[in-house]
This record gives sequence, structure tokens and C-alpha cells, in this order.
Amino acid sequence: MGASDPEVAPWARGGAAGMAGAGAGAGARGGAAAGVEARARDPPPAHRAHPRHPRPAAQPSARRMDGGSGGLGSGDNAPTTEALFVALGAGVTALSHPLLYVKLLIQVGHEPMPPTLGTNVLGRKVLYLPSFFTYAKYIVQVDGKIGLFRGLSPRLMSNALSTVTRGSMKKVFPPDEIEQVSNKDDMKTSLKKVVKETSYEMMMQCVSRMLAHPLHVISMRCMVQFVGREAKYSGVLSSIGKIFKEEGLLGFFVGLIPHLLGDVVFLWGCNLLAHFINAYLVDDSFSQALAIRSYTKFVMGIAVSMLTYPFLLVGDLMAVNNCGLQAGLPPYSPVFKSWIHCWKYLSVQGQLFRGSSLLFRRVSSGSCFALE
Repeated sequence: MGASDPEVAPWARGGAAGMAGAGAGAGARGGAAAGVEARARDPPPAHRAHPRHPRPAAQPSARRMDGGSGGLGSGDNAPTTEALFVALGAGVTALSHPLLYVKLLIQVGHEPMPPTLGTNVLGRKVLYLPSFFTYAKYIVQVDGKIGLFRGLSPRLMSNALSTVTRGSMKKVFPPDEIEQVSNKDDMKTSLKKVVKETSYEMMMQCVSRMLAHPLHVISMRCMVQFVGREAKYSGVLSSIGKIFKEEGLLGFFVGLIPHLLGDVVFLWGCNLLAHFINAYLVDDSFSQALAIRSYTKFVMGIAVSMLTYPFLLVGDLMAVNNCGLQAGLPPYSPVFKSWIHCWKYLSVQGQLFRGSSLLFRRVSSGSCFALE
């Protein structure tokens, strides 16, 4: 779900998390869940062999066609395929950047425009904060259209580094062939395969997240400079120098822990829920079982990404907190001692899901705005 990369967007925390969120993100979990979701689309065996008869040898899937010819990512085509994924990721990142930019400004509490009076479905008068489109128009008025892409360069570099890292790890630690199991009689074996598969995805996501996080921090700080009209973080190299001089090596990894926790919870929650639903609720005899299974992980990804959104929010706020920018200092934000302190503060304020919605944004009861 937040401005979290290397996830592909906040609703795309994991392929599906690209749909709600977030993240950064965007991230990011999209890359982590992409490998797992590809397996959900692999068709199950046409029939299950009888116990008394030998089972036909499993055919290699597209994921393992790394030694054959003609396969995607095989042989001499591997560098070309990886470059294609990087290019496609860069295009998606650039197109979704204005959305992520507005979400981050909302996350830090920057509301430059007053709310408008409206009515809800029950006919009661409520105050609505500006939607994404209104907010984006305001940014264009202040900085021009190019202003919608503030902080894009380090974010592109972060996503590219994450993609290359995951591709390199798959070559060094190739995943074992995991045959899809959907028969209820083989649940124990099936669950073991899902656990092994998710553990592998978690390892790749955590490593790529840690390597790309410094660039994510730089991107976040470049974007929130809109609040105070600062120019402290302008280029990637100069930003690296400033962070290292003022905060040391740890300054590049502020907000990393909540992002990692969010990734881990998302992957395990999404994969296990999808597995149990496909195994217990979707019967193989049902004619549309394959189609339903292909969408289960996607739907579960959206649901789990909404539940893990607070991790994304806390991680992004910690990345800009007390870094010398107005958006990370009072009155916008207290100076947090740790990410747990930040979580508790947002929880007390009822703001753990701040920025999760960009269209219908009602003024909360604890807001400074009030009906007259």
C-alpha cells in the first residue's frame, strides 16, 4: 500500500499491493509477490496419477527454463530479459510517481488546502479533504508539471537496483522446482512447499529491500522538500554526502525495520491465506477452479496490503523524521526516538492509516478542522 519502494506502489505491495497501496513500494512488494503470483497462474496437472501407477515426469516451468533454449531468461536471452524488466519497471515507476508523491505529502500531514463541505451516503454533512486530483493540480500550480516528478531519479535507481538484485539472487540461489499441489489429501506436502516457496521469496525481498533502501530514503526526502520549499537534497551524490556527514551510515537505513516487517507479514499472510483458500474452499471438480485460483492471491494481496499499511506509513515517516526538513519536524511531526515511538504516536492520534485513501478523504475527529 505508501510511497514505498522497491515496492511498485502502495496498492501494490506485492503485485497486488500495487493496488492499494502503496509503497515504495512501491515498490517493492510488487517484486516480492510477482514471483509467487506467477506460480498461481501455472495450470495444475490435468490429472493426478493413481497411487499404483507411476506419475509422469513433471514438465519444467517457465521459471526454470534457465538452461534450455527459447525460454524467457534462458541462455543468451537472460541479460536482455533482465534489461526489459528494468525498463518496464522504470516506466511503471515514472507513471505512478505523481500518485506516490501526493500520498507521501499526505502521509507527513501536509494539507495546504482547506477541506470542503459535503454529504455522506446517510445525508449527513461532513468535511472532505482534497482528493489526489485536486492535490496534484495544486502541485502543478506551485512547481509546474515537472514538479509532479520531484524525487523520481533516486526512486528509479532504487527500483532498478532492487530488480537487478533479485535477478542476480535467482541465478546464485536458483529456486527449486515446486510442483503445484491442490488435492486436499496432500495438504501436508502442499503446505511444506508453500512455506519453502515463501521463505525463498522473503529472503530475496529482504536483501533487495536493504540494498535499495538508501536510495528510497533519498527519494522520500527529495519529495517532502515541497513542504518547506527547501533545496537541501538535490542530487543523489550530494544527498549521499549530506546524509553520511550528518547522520552517519545509519542515516541511510532509517525506517528500514518497519518496511522489512511489513514485507514479511505481507508475503506470509498473502501466500498462506491464498493457499488455504485454494486448498480448502476451491474444489478441483469445479469447472472454474483454475480461474478462481489464479485470482485468489491477487485478492488476498489487496486485503493483506491494507492491513500492513501502517508499517509502510511508519517507515516513510521515519525516513524523513528529524533530517533537517520542515516536514520531519514540529508542528508536522514530533521528533521520534524510534519507529515504535512513531507507531504509538500515530495509534493514539488515530492516524495509522493516514494517506491510505486518495479519493474520498474525510476529516477525522482529531483534526484541527471542524464544522462551524
